[in-house]
Amino acid sequence: MRSRITLIDSFNYAFQGVIHAVRTQRNMRIHMLAAITVLVVAIAIGVTQMELIALVIAIAFVLITEMINSAVEGAIDVATTSFDPMAKLAKDMAAGAVLISTIAALTIGFLVFDDHIANPSTRLLNRIENAPVYLTLVALIVTVLLVIATKALTHRGTPLRGGLPSGHSAIAFAGWMALTYLVHGVEHRFLISALAFAMALLVAQTRVEAGYHSALEVTYGAVIGALVTLSLFQLFA
Repeated sequence: MRSRITLIDSFNYAFQGVIHAVRTQRNMRIHMLAAITVLVVAIAIGVTQMELIALVIAIAFVLITEMINSAVEGAIDVATTSFDPMAKLAKDMAAGAVLISTIAALTIGFLVFDDHIANPSTRLLNRIENAPVYLTLVALIVTVLLVIATKALTHRGTPLRGGLPSGHSAIAFAGWMALTYLVHGVEHRFLISALAFAMALLVAQTRVEAGYHSALEVTYGAVIGALVTLSLFQLFA
């Protein structure tokens, strides 16, 4: 009788696939580093909403095709024990898909960044009206990528249950820090920030009490989330 797979288990399996790809595939690690760099630079030069959407889609496209390529290669290696021309062709086609997605992403990146950098009226640290909103989105994405990378390096726990660092704590404290900046100038800013901080602490506490994380793991996650968000807002807000 098949065991019942919960929704949490499904997400765990999905994240485990991502973490395994980062842990074992050099190109995936390069793509992850490039993704973080592109997002930070995009905020620095003040991209528009549509340009940020294009960059996020391009990044996701590259990461997806890289993982599919790795999955195809792994499946073929398991299925074949000797050289097979069709197996080689399948691997070549999967690698070609990665190449096409990478070229497309580079083209999009060039079109977005060239327009901003080449335009003399646009300063490198130009602030746009909705910068805090974009910074919050980028901070959360960068936080998630760093959590995945750290879990891939530490080999501990499962993506959503246990391991170093606590992803829940990282996102909760990133949200607290972003909210603190977003309510700048609001009359009850301190109260709002304090309530958000208390909620972030509750998230961290529940992870410890449930036995999924140690105090060190939730602290490490909280530090990652808070520092990444703080750094981005200090530099670009």
